[in-house]
Amino acid sequence: PIPSSLSAGETSVLAGLYGPAEAKLSKELPDRAALEVLLRPKVGLPGVLERSREQQLRQTCEAVVLGVLHPRTAITLVLQVVSDAGSLLSCCLNAACMGLLDAGLPLSSLFCGVTCALGPDGTITLDPTARQEQEARAVLTFAIDSSERKVLMATTKGSCSVEEMQQCLVMAQRAADTIFQFYRDSLHRRYSKS
Repeated sequence: PIPSSLSAGETSVLAGLYGPAEAKLSKELPDRAALEVLLRPKVGLPGVLERSREQQLRQTCEAVVLGVLHPRTAITLVLQVVSDAGSLLSCCLNAACMGLLDAGLPLSSLFCGVTCALGPDGTITLDPTARQEQEARAVLTFAIDSSERKVLMATTKGSCSVEEMQQCLVMAQRAADTIFQFYRDSLHRRYSKS
């Protein structure tokens, strides 16, 4: 596969997609493609956090991949963390979407990840650094689809009110427009070279 790389600030993730290919009998699904997401940390072996994030990433990808067009096959998306300086999950989501796009898989829509940090004083920071995440009262990450700006996945670490969560979501949906424009510009640059 052709690897896709995505950087957000100092955070960088490399994505590689394999498939659709023949699925092992134990993993084969009769009505759609079996999607597997593997998240590899920068060093060491994947742990509980990586396994949890793999599930979040897989569920997000499954929401948009038109797997019914490739029944009884396997698709494996491998995400390798190159550097983590904050907002890692949203960077993984964005790398996953770019990987699916680059592989030419049929998608119902695009998606992107946006991370918000809620400071002790209630200020909201988009795309926080690792330090801003540590100092935050809550860190929220949303996966947002491109067609209706629906939330495909949300995760929260820390505590916040419903109103604060809604404020973060509104900011994340606005930020998503910028990310989707980045996708378009990136694809236009890649495929319009003469």
